[in-house]
Amino acid sequence: MSMNRAIKVPVTFLMAIAVFALVGPWLSPHDYITTDFDNLLASPSASDMHLFGTDDLGRDLFVRTMLGVRVTLIVAVVASLVSLLIGVAYGAIAGFVGGRVDAAMMRFVDTLYALPFIFFVILLMVAFERNFFLIFVAIGAINWLDMARIVRGQTLSLREREFVEAARLTGVSTARIIFRHIAPNLIGIVVVYVTLTIPQAILVESFLSFLGLGVQEPQTSLGALVNVGVAHMESASSMLLIPAGLLALILLCFNFLGDGLRDHLDARHTE
Repeated sequence: MSMNRAIKVPVTFLMAIAVFALVGPWLSPHDYITTDFDNLLASPSASDMHLFGTDDLGRDLFVRTMLGVRVTLIVAVVASLVSLLIGVAYGAIAGFVGGRVDAAMMRFVDTLYALPFIFFVILLMVAFERNFFLIFVAIGAINWLDMARIVRGQTLSLREREFVEAARLTGVSTARIIFRHIAPNLIGIVVVYVTLTIPQAILVESFLSFLGLGVQEPQTSLGALVNVGVAHMESASSMLLIPAGLLALILLCFNFLGDGLRDHLDARHTE
């Protein structure tokens, strides 16, 4: 598979899934919250427009699955942006300043690595009100550590480059050098790494929702739908297979996209 195709194929699939999740519920006569106790665990049917069937409360699974895709993608992307902002700023400052500041900052990162963050997230979700904002913060707090290490390593090499030395000699401030000269040269590696961390954010969100600590009813996510589907996998297998299949497809697309971008970046560096 060529470099362009390795990037275009997963991007096409992700865009199709996102557009379908956005537009699909508008085309359905059902909504995600209305219950129909006379039509519980119905099989997929086009005659009554229950394309994916209904759940154990008679709610339309097609609309709820599309809503779950929306929520999963939003949580993953926003959480990755949180980790991106924190990780890039932290790693760039540590790598550029160097010395004792770098040592102290990276020892702090090492200390955080030693903490069982998934249990910290669970305690955070239990102790405080469970909402979207808290999920963003909790997942972003896990992902930024890896980003900071990668950015710091790249910054250590960039700070010795000629254009950085020239900026120093002309009296440019440290903050301006970091954000105007160092950060733009990190875009390639950062974009690649973000596409590889989005699946991690999706898995964390799905795990929390599977445990009942993530998105709360009547909202839903793919992880929450899988959790419900497991309880009814024998009587209504579509409740499990459809959201689980979409979750796996989204994860594969992001992983293939990250691999394609990394290969493309490596090829440019070898030219």
